Parts: sequence; C-alpha cells; structure tokens
Amino acid sequence: MRNSKFKNSPDLSLLTFGYQRGQSLFELVVAIAISALIVVAMVSLATNSIKNSQFSKNKALASSYAQQATEWLRGERDSDFVAFKNNVELSMYPSKRCLNNLVWTINQCGSEIMDGTPFKREVIFKYSDGDTVINADITVSWTDSGGTHDVRSSTNFSNWQ
Repeated sequence: MRNSKFKNSPDLSLLTFGYQRGQSLFELVVAIAISALIVVAMVSLATNSIKNSQFSKNKALASSYAQQATEWLRGERDSDFVAFKNNVELSMYPSKRCLNNLVWTINQCGSEIMDGTPFKREVIFKYSDGDTVINADITVSWTDSGGTHDVRSSTNFSNWQ
C-alpha cells in the first residue's frame, strides 16, 4: 500500500518479494552443502569399511598359512625325527628361512612371496631344553596400503615317539 502523503514513494512490497527470493537461494546453497558433507562422510565410512574388511580377510588367510606351515613341520617331524632335526640344523644359519612352498630350503625369502598371494612365510628355529626341544617361530607377513602386517605362530617340537 502506498502512503497517500507520499505520492511518488516506491512500492516496498517489491523489495520484500526480492528479499524472500534471495533467502530461498541461500537456503538452497546451505542444503546442497549439507548434502555434500553427508555424501562425503558416507563415502569415507564405506572406504574404511572396505579397508577393514580386506585387512580382516588377509589376517585370517595369514593365520591359515601359519597353521599350514605348523602342520607341515609336524608332519615332517612325525615321518622322521632325525631327518627333521638335520633339516632344522641346516636351516639355523642364517636363522630365518623361507617356507613359502613348504619344502626344506636353506634360502632366505628376501622379497619372495607365496605364489598368487601377497604373503611371505618364514620360520626361525631355536633349541630349548638343551637340544631336545626345537622351537619354530613362524611369521606370515604382507604389505598393503596400511603398511606391513604379520601374523606369528610359535610351536615346540620334540621327539615324542
């Protein structure tokens, strides 16, 4: 409404309409920014979930490979303890030996990994209780985007027969 006293005064209703329009645009920008933050947070959570899932899978596989090496060593000991002890003694210097393929070797692993996997499997033998008990420390390691990880297993072998 125009004031009759001021005949040439501008109509303020047009200014109010423009102000409301600008406020709606501002609200739209804020809503888009909040939506973008929510999407970024969800993508970040999904990425972390996938990384944790992959780490858990690799840790379970590494534990399985360590157990496999322990069972193989147990089978070698059970088949012929004297041969087992001789192979252990040959493997003691240098102390860390490669068990990637589950065969007796006097080679160190270096950067070798198990075929078709990201894992490296090594063993360190030590005597305890004189030379009647052989301790095998098995390490299965792998490297991913989070760094180098490993699973360790320790078993004592003796001539139980």
